[in-house]
Amino acid sequence: MKVYSSLKSKKLRGKGCKIVRRHGRIYVINKQNPKLKARQG
Repeated sequence: MKVYSSLKSKKLRGKGCKIVRRHGRIYVINKQNPKLKARQG
C-alpha cells in the first residue's frame, strides 16, 4: 500500500477504485486490482 498526500488523482487510476474513510484516514481500495491500494496521511 502506498501513502500519498493527495488521493484525488489516484482514484482515477482504475475503474474499480473507491475512496473510503476508515479510522480518520482516507483509503483508496480496488477489488479488481488490489495493487492500487493507497492511503492518505
